Amino acid sequence: MNRTVLTLFAWVIALSLIGLPVVGVLNGWFAQERWPIRNLQVEAEFNHVGAEQIRAVTKNYLGTGFFAIKLDDVRSAVAALPWVERVEVRKRWPDTLEMRVLEQQPFARWGDKQLIGRNGSLFSAPGTETIQGLPQLSGPDAALADVIDFYQKTLTTLSGSGLALAGVSLSARGSWAINLVDGSEILLGQRDIDEHLRRFLDVFPRLAAGRGTNVFARADLRYANGFAIRWLAAAPGPPPNPDKPVAPPRPPAQRST
Repeated sequence: MNRTVLTLFAWVIALSLIGLPVVGVLNGWFAQERWPIRNLQVEAEFNHVGAEQIRAVTKNYLGTGFFAIKLDDVRSAVAALPWVERVEVRKRWPDTLEMRVLEQQPFARWGDKQLIGRNGSLFSAPGTETIQGLPQLSGPDAALADVIDFYQKTLTTLSGSGLALAGVSLSARGSWAINLVDGSEILLGQRDIDEHLRRFLDVFPRLAAGRGTNVFARADLRYANGFAIRWLAAAPGPPPNPDKPVAPPRPPAQRST
């Protein structure tokens, strides 16, 4: 070897001897117990996820060296808690772990057991059965985005109609249905659903005039040129008050001759 090669080789060895320990420390290969993480700072909403739950799943990471701790592992452990939507974790020198936890915000119910979060994903969590006022959506899981979109469009379409939307459903065969807050159901079928619903809303006020609220049980719009309505029976009038005197019938008027 000539002198230049030997010099270059010596520099490579020197840089390796200096650089490898630094890289090793930064990647947690060495000195895993040095500069341990001692403090945990959590920013969260704490509506469904408690601070004690977060600390319980992160306690095994406290005490790990600043450069040895794996943030992805911490993030995954907290993200596995019920009601957690997203977790952001970072280190702050010399001994602090900072964490931001975002909770799931339910937008609607999906089927019998799941909820739809504000990010459009499905999740399950304990205590969801006590939540009131969520719309009920259902359909094949693969059609989740389509069902959400249809619900939003229908909410806008029914605005000002006097019909309060409770939820929508899509059958396995691709047939749409609308459920109203009063328990009424509107069947839309598979084709021309926007046109059929607009036609129904155009004439429904005239058909329902004088019938009051909760006027129909089901409206079937799956006809090419019309629709069928099953009306609810009219509520019976109030029973007579036995304490109120009833006037005797008037005798017929006498005609004079």
